[in-house]
Amino acid sequence: ADLLLLCSSEPHGLCYIETAELDGETNMKVRQAIPVTSELGDTSKLAQFDGEVICEPPNNKLDKFSGMLYWKENKYPLSNQNMLLRGCVLRNTEWCFGLVIFAGGLGRLSLWFCVEGRDPTDILSLSPGPDTKLMQNSGRTKFKRTSIDRLMNTLVLWVCGRQIPGNGACASVGGTDVPSFLQIFGFLVCMGVILAIGNAIWEHEVGVCFQIYLPWDEGVHSAFFSGFLSFWSYIIILNTVVPISLYVSVEVIRLGHSYFINWDKKMYCAKRRTPAEARTTTLNEELGQVEYIFSDKTGTLTQNIMVFSKCSVNGHSYGDVQDVLGRKAELGERPEPVDFSFNPLADPRFQFWDPSLLEAVKLGDPQVHEFFRLLSLCHTVMSEEKSEGGHGGQDVAPRGSRCGAGSDNPMLSPGELFYKAQSPDEGALVTAARNFGFVFRSRTPKTITVHELGQAITYQLLAILDFNNIRKRMSVIVRSPEGKIRLYCKGADTILLERLHPVNQDLSNITTDHLNEYAGEGLRTLVLAYKDLEESYYEDWSVRLHRAGSAAEAREDRMARLYDEVEHDMMLLGATAIEDKLQQGVPETIAILTLANIKIWVLTGDKQETAVNIGYSCKMLTDDMTEVFVVTGHTVLEVREELRKAREKMMDGSRSVGNGFSYQEKLSSSKLTSVLEAIAGEYALVINGHSLAHALEADMEVEFLETACACKAVICCRVTPLQKAQVVELVKKYKKAVTLAIGDGANDVSMIKTAHIGVGISGQEGIQAVLASDYSFSQFKFLQRLLLVHGRWSYLRMCKFLCYFFYKNFAFTMVHFWFGFFCGFSAQTVYDQYFITLYNIVYTSLPVLAMGVFDQDVPEQRSMEYPKLYEPGQLNLLFNKREFFICIAQGIYTSVLMFFIPYGVFADATRDDGAQLADYQSFAVTVATSLVIVVSVQIGLDTGFWTAINHFFIWGSLAVYFAILFAMHSDGLFQMFPNQFRFVGNAQNTLAQPTVWLTIALTTVVCIMPVVAFRFLKLDLKPELSDTVRYTQLVRKKQKTQHRCMRRVGRVGSRRSGYAFSHQEGFGELIMSGKNMRLSSLALSSFTARPSAGWIETLRKKKGSDGSTAGSPSAAADRMLKV
Repeated sequence: ADLLLLCSSEPHGLCYIETAELDGETNMKVRQAIPVTSELGDTSKLAQFDGEVICEPPNNKLDKFSGMLYWKENKYPLSNQNMLLRGCVLRNTEWCFGLVIFAGGLGRLSLWFCVEGRDPTDILSLSPGPDTKLMQNSGRTKFKRTSIDRLMNTLVLWVCGRQIPGNGACASVGGTDVPSFLQIFGFLVCMGVILAIGNAIWEHEVGVCFQIYLPWDEGVHSAFFSGFLSFWSYIIILNTVVPISLYVSVEVIRLGHSYFINWDKKMYCAKRRTPAEARTTTLNEELGQVEYIFSDKTGTLTQNIMVFSKCSVNGHSYGDVQDVLGRKAELGERPEPVDFSFNPLADPRFQFWDPSLLEAVKLGDPQVHEFFRLLSLCHTVMSEEKSEGGHGGQDVAPRGSRCGAGSDNPMLSPGELFYKAQSPDEGALVTAARNFGFVFRSRTPKTITVHELGQAITYQLLAILDFNNIRKRMSVIVRSPEGKIRLYCKGADTILLERLHPVNQDLSNITTDHLNEYAGEGLRTLVLAYKDLEESYYEDWSVRLHRAGSAAEAREDRMARLYDEVEHDMMLLGATAIEDKLQQGVPETIAILTLANIKIWVLTGDKQETAVNIGYSCKMLTDDMTEVFVVTGHTVLEVREELRKAREKMMDGSRSVGNGFSYQEKLSSSKLTSVLEAIAGEYALVINGHSLAHALEADMEVEFLETACACKAVICCRVTPLQKAQVVELVKKYKKAVTLAIGDGANDVSMIKTAHIGVGISGQEGIQAVLASDYSFSQFKFLQRLLLVHGRWSYLRMCKFLCYFFYKNFAFTMVHFWFGFFCGFSAQTVYDQYFITLYNIVYTSLPVLAMGVFDQDVPEQRSMEYPKLYEPGQLNLLFNKREFFICIAQGIYTSVLMFFIPYGVFADATRDDGAQLADYQSFAVTVATSLVIVVSVQIGLDTGFWTAINHFFIWGSLAVYFAILFAMHSDGLFQMFPNQFRFVGNAQNTLAQPTVWLTIALTTVVCIMPVVAFRFLKLDLKPELSDTVRYTQLVRKKQKTQHRCMRRVGRVGSRRSGYAFSHQEGFGELIMSGKNMRLSSLALSSFTARPSAGWIETLRKKKGSDGSTAGSPSAAADRMLKV
């Protein structure tokens, strides 16, 4: 339930809570009861409480509440600051009482009691009901499915006999036209119809002659009706062509892949003790098909550990360190940090390198003092002084409160002041003021106490004008001990610079230059301003604010207008710049993912200059790019024109692109994709949030999308959470590509849920993104391994598994179809009933599961070294409709040979004793044994990575087959179950005949040899990149072995010969030319020998006969890798 806080154990009705389950923020927040109910701590007083609450209807706005309490003929406005929502947890508060507002399970209002450390709604174990804000935000969870899932379901429907909606008379399948009757009737139904027609014809033409021996069953009056019954019999017999066990096997394989991700030590962050976690098992193979990554910036690409880096005060910039020559010192040249030992309350983890700012504080610069006074007053930070044995000493600092410190240790020694901030930025600013002598010590609902250069000063807190995404600023109104009323404000530069008094124009220009400089360095900036208020004006404004806060309707709009009124004509103090460093490995990860043909879009709420600078820092943007387009239009026409000019420049730079199209056709949306996808050169697009709002309109979204997709990198800045989700949805809608969204904050949740795959970073902004994600880890660099190793392997394994599964089922089932033509279409099975039951469950289930779980084409190091190996998944080459029909064709081919080779042999075969071999049971044993061996050999050919488990399952399945086969034809089972196991000794007698084993061997060879021949030809004539990588690594491994052997032989010679001059031409010229320098593995793979080199020519002459030339397989493989 959602509660209205009435009173608590803390003074003034304060209540401390954590809302990690609501918004993902782990920092502590404060809620306060209204003064009139804060004294109701006694149960007798609570029993007399008879107030009435009128409030808004249930909604999903977690940060807003509007209501009115009517009690004792007075009315009191209620806001979100008076509410305890379902999902929050009490901290540092022993108990509280509340009034149930939203529950859904209650018919009347109830009083509620809660103790520290518990969710207020857990005490009475009341169901939250549909009315609580938490449940209102839950919504319907979207079940994500992979493209392989959707394709697999479609193919199963084709096999079963279901019409696929939206298909016409003919559909294209992998470039092959599939007749409409196959879509309408399906494979299984078609086989049933053919055999049913055959049964009706056979009964009409032949069966009537055998009525004495084969009479029709009672109720069967015609050949047509017999065919009708035969149809349903064959549907039952041939149902094994529909892989019912497929879905169970798929989930088992996915579960194994998920465990591999969870167990990967290379994705474990020891610093945070956070492993990678697969929070779903349904999307693993989709990780191998990602084409677009949408990433947040703060906390995802950066560390989200904010450090106060620079500031501008009264036109002077502080934070740059200069050397003796007056030049800006580099990071490695920085001297010792500023000594804050004069301040006993300074945070020892805080570091600053410009001593001039501290000198200005000590010299009493009034503007600098006012600057830090603002930082110490204008915030919502909670302070806590830890002391051994104290109440607060039991708390552990949340990660989000490690702000402004150079150390990563979140704990302070006992007795030190500790801050808990709602955002890392705010904590960094308060920590900076603390170290420079303006120490925020404590707060009450009505006061703030600050130690200014050692002197404790208490300010009366008159009003807090809180921050939100629309205002983009925060203000406080305080009364100093001298009685002066002043408003302090901090916020985004785009907002505050418009609200300054005209006399600040010159200072505003200087500060703007500083802001641009800070943003160019990738720093996060805020502008600080203040305003003195007259007592009379404040009294009037306060009355109007109270009246607006008590309004039953349009309360927030009326209060927003009053906030705007007072936050005008302010005086500029300066600006702050906070550094948010890149995470380790981000540039390298982005570079490798780009080589894997993955496009990365950054969606951030930061300003344009900061976002662009981070883009250069993480190598998304480079100086080698042809051009970086910046879209900043404020109207639809301006945005459309800027996008059009960007397309023109891209096409002008590649005049050969789009030949055959006129100039207007090139700009039209119908020809846009084919033209822009072949753009020559590298381009990037940067677009602002207000421009993006126009670009996402219905009549411009396609134009924006195709322009953006033609660029190598896209950065969207100043975007809202909703716009992030809209961008992702736009790409999903038109590009039909697999998308991945990655973020760390609550503002990334909508984007994470919208993308095909959502990845949460367990960073400084709580766990909301992790809770909404499909996969989570602690650092962005692990995304490289998640996609290129786990994702690619999962896709490869799943595709191999599906192809083999369909193949073995068709090979098994189609034998019944061919047998129908030789048994009068009587729906008689070829195999023994127990073999039919155990084929998919026992004989062939474990080997394919082992391949699906453990198989890999190249080692993980090569997957990271050659990102191009990722492309087959993006192009969906390993399992599509074309590959499916190839598997069906191979299965049908195998079934034909499986039936007709034994059939032909058994027509004239005899036993060793001269008796006929052609009995039904011997034929069934021969065909079943051939099938098990053929599919086992086939999975051996398909397995690319052998483990002990693969060997055990394959050989074990064969052993189990023969054990069960001999057991079912044994004397013991016949004696126990004579009606079930009638054919005693049939397996032993059949498999004892050399003719049978020759038949099995012939069947196996004829079935497998075409596959082997095709693969060898493909490997030789058109090898895949993975084949080339494996072969190249094998050649290099052999060459290294030979090199080590040659070095060992060389040591056998005389000691003196080691100093003798060579009688042949030496390597001096080679050394001076630098050609003997060791190359990296990538460079080595593209190295080609030069005929002009004398020593290489000598090697060619000496070893030309054995193929050790530049045209050798190793060199050819290297050239292919280069391509």
